[in-house]
Amino acid sequence: MSRIGSLPIKIPEGVEVTISDKNLVSVKGPLGELEQQVNMNITVKKEDASIVVTRHTDQKEHRAFHGLYRSLILNMITGVKEGYKKELELIGVGYRASNQGQILELSLGYSHTIMIQLPKEIKIETVAERGKPPTIKLESHDKQLIGHYAAKIRSLRKPEPYKGKGVKYAGEYIRRKAGKAAAKA
Repeated sequence: MSRIGSLPIKIPEGVEVTISDKNLVSVKGPLGELEQQVNMNITVKKEDASIVVTRHTDQKEHRAFHGLYRSLILNMITGVKEGYKKELELIGVGYRASNQGQILELSLGYSHTIMIQLPKEIKIETVAERGKPPTIKLESHDKQLIGHYAAKIRSLRKPEPYKGKGVKYAGEYIRRKAGKAAAKA
């Protein structure tokens, strides 16, 4: 039996969950609304103030889907109730970030600035304090969406292991390498 999938999900106050007959789970809360289509081999039931996810058979694929859809539904409920935050730091001389509305403008040492249009579901804030690296703060109720855009921003200039320059998540540890050893003569 799946350890994750068999756990019931408690529905907090202020969150409304509806399950259609076509296995479409809709979650509505104070921060927004999310939907997830569930595989037909997985059953989602609403019992009292909780949601129970069950599977029809013990096949390997169904066992995998069991834990997956339980986690996705839990992430949706957490997202519409509390939301998710991601913070990125720009480490490097001349690396800058600014935003005008939903457009993020990055200067990452290339010959041109990089412009990224973010969806309206993501709230963006850029902070540039003296003596600290520029910071990009992303906030959203959709965990998948915020993770996708944070990874997309990070992929523009991944942190390199010699000087540590690049875009990294706040609190991320970059394993450093030693440079070339000087020739001994």
